[in-house]
Amino acid sequence: MHKFFSRICLIFVKTGVKKIVSMDESICIKCRGAKLLCGKSRCPVLVKYYKKMEVQPLIEKNLISGSSPPSIFVGRMGYPKVYAGPMLPPIKGDTSFMDTPELWHDKKIDDIVDFRMKLVRGKYRIDVSNAKGRIVEYTQEIAMASKPVEMEVQFEKKPRGIITLYDEVQPHGPSAPIKKLWIENAKVDKKIEKVFYDEMKSVDAIMWLYEEGTFVSSIQKVFSAGLFGIQKKFVPTRWSITAVDDTIGKKIIDEVKNYQWLNEYHVYYTKSLDNLWVILMYPSSWEYELIEAWYPNTTWNPLGKKIILFGDHEYYEGRSKYASIGGCYYSARLAVAEKLRKERRQGGAVVLREIHPGYIMPVGVWNVRENVRKALREEGKKFDDFRDALLFVSSLLHIPIKRWIETSNLIKRRLYQKKIEDFIK
Repeated sequence: MHKFFSRICLIFVKTGVKKIVSMDESICIKCRGAKLLCGKSRCPVLVKYYKKMEVQPLIEKNLISGSSPPSIFVGRMGYPKVYAGPMLPPIKGDTSFMDTPELWHDKKIDDIVDFRMKLVRGKYRIDVSNAKGRIVEYTQEIAMASKPVEMEVQFEKKPRGIITLYDEVQPHGPSAPIKKLWIENAKVDKKIEKVFYDEMKSVDAIMWLYEEGTFVSSIQKVFSAGLFGIQKKFVPTRWSITAVDDTIGKKIIDEVKNYQWLNEYHVYYTKSLDNLWVILMYPSSWEYELIEAWYPNTTWNPLGKKIILFGDHEYYEGRSKYASIGGCYYSARLAVAEKLRKERRQGGAVVLREIHPGYIMPVGVWNVRENVRKALREEGKKFDDFRDALLFVSSLLHIPIKRWIETSNLIKRRLYQKKIEDFIK
């Protein structure tokens, strides 16, 4: 991975909260949340700690009843034998917003941590290819539900655990092995029920649900629960998120490649969770790039002295290897492809993301997909010349455009590589 990762290690403190420290110097221990030595506006360790303390009296029991949003989680450790099960809060009523990231645009990190920490993860050991038993059936039924499901879980012991730092998955609360599980009759989503009983191939099921307007997050959940395909198989939640983003994105891109090129240069932008997003789209055959700039004192550059920029790209033929930048690559690509299909145009796109110190912890790749979607729903600025568009992009960014150009394969290629028409007089 990147050099700055080698400087980081994870330790546990008595509170059970995971925090990041340097292998050379334990800055968190020296600071203890009082001096803000990391440079952040507030201590991420304490944010997680206090949220944990708020919710702990509600969940520190062997028996919890509540309304699952609906939500499930399938782990990946030990694959193909993993832990799977539902997630529920100790709350009854309409909890659907707790697991629908498409509705989180106005939420702050503290809000997300607050309601996600209330989701307790029930764990039941399964073989992903041969999962059996009542708990498995209930987990799949919950994944198919269109509304929150009333349930009660008896755990083998009180839920315990840390707030995990996932890039792909939105955070959740503690977990415990399931002893018994009861659920009321779930109101099954008719569209999901159709793909399950029709035994569609996974790709066909994903695309049919997407075209029918099902939220991407809901498709990811059902895919993870092993409800698609002829040989139905549970899929770890982290893998299912990227698989669905990638599958839908590729299908839309295949369609986009049949359209005429954009005839102008478009720039879109938005801000959220102390992230700045700038999207540059231009006349070209399909090509795409995502570049992220992590400021010092952010999650993946906690003790660095410099801003770290890195990214991945693809040309018309696409990629053959998994993007080193992770699942966010496929989430942003899906949003870009959706925009081009809506415009019935083909083009190139460069997505630039600045992650500032206020982004104190990762909240999942939904943040990437939904914010790029949000930016692309706005009226973009239009330009007739690439350099004029790039000048406007430069005015939006905090980091000098020179650094972005040095990091970008597509912008450099656009600026410096001559085209056939340049030689035609």
